[in-house]
Amino acid sequence: MLTFKLNPLTCFLLLLSVLLACNQKKGTEDQVTAKTQPNIIVIYMDDLGYGDMSAYGATEISTPNMDRLANEGVRFTNGYASSATCTPSRYALLTGTYPWRNKDAKILPGTAPLLIDTAQMTLPKMLKQQGYYTGIVGKWHLGLGSGNVDWNQKISPSPNEVGFDYSHILAATQDRVPTVYIEDGYVVNLDPNDPIEVDYQKNFEGEPTGKDNPEMLTMKWHHGHNNSIVNGVPRIGFMKGGEAAKWSDVDMADHFLEKAKAFVKGHKNEPFFLYYALQQPHVPRTPNPRFEGATGMGPRGDVIAEADWCIGEFIKTLEEEGILENTLIVFSSDNGPVLNDGYYDDAVEKLGGHRPAGPLRGGKYSLFEAGTRVPFSVYWKGKVTPKVSDALVCQVDLMSSLADLVDSDQKGTDSKDLLDTFLGNSNEGRDELIIEASGRTALRQGDWIMIPPYKGPAVAKAVNIELGNDDEYQLYNLKEDIGQQKNLASSKPEKLQKMVAAYEKQRGSDQGEIEQLELK
Repeated sequence: MLTFKLNPLTCFLLLLSVLLACNQKKGTEDQVTAKTQPNIIVIYMDDLGYGDMSAYGATEISTPNMDRLANEGVRFTNGYASSATCTPSRYALLTGTYPWRNKDAKILPGTAPLLIDTAQMTLPKMLKQQGYYTGIVGKWHLGLGSGNVDWNQKISPSPNEVGFDYSHILAATQDRVPTVYIEDGYVVNLDPNDPIEVDYQKNFEGEPTGKDNPEMLTMKWHHGHNNSIVNGVPRIGFMKGGEAAKWSDVDMADHFLEKAKAFVKGHKNEPFFLYYALQQPHVPRTPNPRFEGATGMGPRGDVIAEADWCIGEFIKTLEEEGILENTLIVFSSDNGPVLNDGYYDDAVEKLGGHRPAGPLRGGKYSLFEAGTRVPFSVYWKGKVTPKVSDALVCQVDLMSSLADLVDSDQKGTDSKDLLDTFLGNSNEGRDELIIEASGRTALRQGDWIMIPPYKGPAVAKAVNIELGNDDEYQLYNLKEDIGQQKNLASSKPEKLQKMVAAYEKQRGSDQGEIEQLELK
């Protein structure tokens, strides 16, 4: 038997080589893990209704690319935005927190300060911690700066201060000033010799408005949109200067598509998160000329067709870059549909047999189902088996669910971990959900929804949408009555009492008229 004696130096060198080899192997494993982390994309529509997609029953309009995400992924029939208006829903999506917990989470003017506290945990911030490069392209509408924004300097705080490495946004909505793009805090193409001024209270001397200069308009306002004119379209709010920076409305969809595609191409070799927030079919509906007349339903239908094409081109880019199989895509909308939302654009007159809300009652601004129940699907080619799910899910749940996906221990205040449900591996959703519309709230629990009494008009006349206001409690069994035609509050007193108790446990007993009316 042969024996070998190793001197201490040789032993040390052997041990060092083993440790180096182990570290190198671990480094390789870490690289593999990083490369195989799924990319995450949220494609977010603006005012797309439950019935606006063929996958959800529309017969008068074709949406093949949206349908692909729904039909080849998990399509939820009980998928909700948190709110019936845009800013609150976006707040919930990015923070995992109910918007009614923040008194400022309401439709914001273009000059509003940043709504999300920079110290608050957010979806992009959580993903950054897990090694993701994060970006937003499209509509923001969550405020900018700390008040009295100087649009001619770097704008801070902005999306970049709440977790986004890259941002290319419009500040608020397409119908609000300022009508400029902002990239990483700077107005794009701004001429320093033509500074931007913005005011939501009074006009600047000598500047034309939609109210006073109708001869300058290419789009006629119906209500509320009669201030500064940009590209022939009257807006909400007043703006002066920044001519070289103003966007082209008819090219906006193409503009955001190119930015989204460039983001993907630039970061395909690292895990990324992209929040692709399209502006359609929110007003003003300004389809590119190549989509005019595409649907026969006027501009509203045409911009839905345009958005669908953009989504198809975006998916094509993922395929061409070889990353579609490693990309999870969430598709949804910030709230329900509205037809006439401030401009005469034939949305009502050319509607035909199309029903934007599908079988649901109400629409944008409403506590009825069409306000918050929206198209909602999760697509991951090769990983998610196509199915239709009736599970109750909400966009507020993405925070905790995606944290589970990427092994983060961060959770949203009101966000439930429904990862298995989103991936189609479970049929279990939420037990209950608080929905919100312009500060009013209601409780969805199981197949039931309870709407407390609220004063105010039953119908918002300007937009012709039922708001859900009533002097009495409303109780509906959505499984049997999805159109909410039969109020069961008086015939199901025990069920109503239980739901009111559950509602008050979450919201407290100081909501609206709920204290002033007794159960009968």
